[in-house]
Amino acid sequence: MLTGELFVEEGLITEEQLEQARAKQQESGGNEAISSILIQLGMIDERDKVRATGKMWGVPFVDASLSEPQQEALDSLQPQLAKRFGVLPLEVADDKLTVAMSKPLDIFLIDEIRLATGLEIEPMIGVEKDILEAIVKHYNLESHVVEALSGALRDFQLDQESGGAVDIGDEDDEDGEIGDDDAPIVRLASLIINQAVTDRASDIHCEPRKDGMVVRYRIDGVLMETMRLPRKVVAPLTNRMKIMSNMDIAEKRAPQDNRISAVIGGKPYDFRVSTLPTVFGEKVVMRVLDKSGINVGLERLGFLPENLAKVEDLAARSYGIILVTGPTGSGKSTTLYSILNQISNGQNNIITIEDPVEYELEGINQCGVNVRAGMTFAAGLRAMLRQDPDVIMVGEMRDNETATIAMEAALTGHLVLSTLHTNDAPSAATRLIDMEVEPFLISSSIIGVLAQRLVRQICPHCKEPETIHRDQLIRYGFPINPNFAEETGGTITVFKGSGCEKCKQTGYKGRTGIHELMTMTDAIRDEVLKKSASHQIRQLAVDAGMKTLQMDALMKILMGVTTVDEVLRVVYA
Repeated sequence: MLTGELFVEEGLITEEQLEQARAKQQESGGNEAISSILIQLGMIDERDKVRATGKMWGVPFVDASLSEPQQEALDSLQPQLAKRFGVLPLEVADDKLTVAMSKPLDIFLIDEIRLATGLEIEPMIGVEKDILEAIVKHYNLESHVVEALSGALRDFQLDQESGGAVDIGDEDDEDGEIGDDDAPIVRLASLIINQAVTDRASDIHCEPRKDGMVVRYRIDGVLMETMRLPRKVVAPLTNRMKIMSNMDIAEKRAPQDNRISAVIGGKPYDFRVSTLPTVFGEKVVMRVLDKSGINVGLERLGFLPENLAKVEDLAARSYGIILVTGPTGSGKSTTLYSILNQISNGQNNIITIEDPVEYELEGINQCGVNVRAGMTFAAGLRAMLRQDPDVIMVGEMRDNETATIAMEAALTGHLVLSTLHTNDAPSAATRLIDMEVEPFLISSSIIGVLAQRLVRQICPHCKEPETIHRDQLIRYGFPINPNFAEETGGTITVFKGSGCEKCKQTGYKGRTGIHELMTMTDAIRDEVLKKSASHQIRQLAVDAGMKTLQMDALMKILMGVTTVDEVLRVVYA
C-alpha cells in the first residue's frame, strides 16, 4: 500500500500537507487510502499516484499520452484485444514487447497478452485513462468504428434484400455487457452506445427524420451530429433500444422510460432511456451515467480557493439548508454528491430522496420518488425524518409542502441539501416566496445558496494565447474596471484552443464549474423577511464579499481555463 512518506520523498508534497491529509483520513474513519485523500485535496494528481506506485513495485512509469509507439509493436496486438486488455504496445526488441498497462502485476493478463502476441512481455505502468485514449488514437479506432458501422448497415441491407426477418436481439443480456452480436441491427445499437462512452458523451439522441435517423451525442454540454442512418433502420433500431431497456415495443403512441445497466470497457454504466413519439417515429434519448465518475472531490469541481473554503465550512455545519441552483445540466447533482461524499464518515446517518436515483453512493441511504405509490418528495421527506437522520438530501424543492418540511427539518437540527431552479443565488429567496413559503422559515433555515453553470475548458493540447482589448470584455458586460491593464495599453492576454485530434477540432476538452456562493448574513435575512427584490439581496451579498457568476467566469478566463465565447454562450445566452 502506498504511504504518504513516499510522496514526501518524491518531493510531491510537504510534511505539513501529509499531516493535513492524515487528519482528513481520520475524519473519514481511516478506511480511505492516503493517496486518494491527497488527490481529493488537490495535492497530487492521478499521474503522481501511478508514478509512485510504479516506484514502489519496481515497475517503470510511462506517460501514455506522450508516447509514440512503434508501428511494429502496434501490429503485434489486434486493436480489439488492446482495447479489451487496456494495454498499449510500445516497442518490440529481441522478441520482447514493452507494453503500457495500469495493472502491471496482473500475471494472468500478461499471460493472455503473451499468448496473443507470441512475445515476452515487459510491462510499464501508466494512467489507465491515458492508456485508453492512446489506444483509440494510435490504433485509429474511430475509423474502425466507421468501418464496423458501414459493415452493420451493409449486412442489414443484405438481410432486407434477401427477405430475411429483422433480428433485433434477445430481450435479456446475460452478463450485462454491451457487445457485438450476429444481428446487424444489434451490432449497430452496440456501436452507437460504445462510441458514445468512448467520446465521453453525456447523452445520446436518436432522432427520426423524414429521410432517416440522425444520431447526435452531447459532449461537454454541446450536441454534435455523429451519424446519419437510412430510413429502413429507424424502426428496427428503435425497437432494439426499447428491448435493451425492457420497454413495450408494441406501444408507439405514448412516451416510455426505463434504464439499462451495462459494463463497458470494464466500467459500470447506467443508461436512462426515454422515448417520445414524434411525427416521423419515436425519438430515443439515453442519459449516460458513469457510476465510477461521480466520486469527485469538491476540489475538482472548479471552485476558486475562497469559494471552496466557504463551501467546506457550510458542509461542516450540523444544521441548516444548503441550496444549489441553476438550470438543468449545470452540474447541481454532482456538486451535491460531492458534498455528501465529503461529509460521509460512517458515523452519521445520511438519507436522500431523488427523482430518480441516478448514482448509487456507498454508505448513503437513497430513496427514489414513486408518485403512483404515494412516494412523493413531501411524503418521503416526512418518512425520512422518522429515521433519525443527520443529513438529508432532497433532489429538488418543487412545491410549498416539500420546501416547508425541509426548512422545518433544518430548524430542528438537520443539515439539508437540495436544489432549486433559479438563474442566480439571490433569486432563491424570491423564488421560495413565490412558492408561498413563509419568509421567516427561509431567513432562519437557509445558510448558503450556490448558483453554478458548467463551461467547457480549453483543450490543454492545443491551447494557445491570444490578445484582446479590455473594451471587448466591458462591452460584453463583464464586471471589469475600465483602468484594468492600463500598463499594456488596454490589451489582455487570454487563451483559446486551436483544435486538435484530442478535442475533435473543437478547442475544448472537459468542463468545469463557475460559481456564485451567497452565504446568509443578518442584513440579507432582514431583506428576506421584508420580501425584498432579488437585486437588493444581490447588492448586499456582493457587499459582503460574494463573487457573482460573471466575476467567477472572468477570473477563469484570465487564468486560461475557458474562453470569452464559451462564457458568453453559457452565462449571457
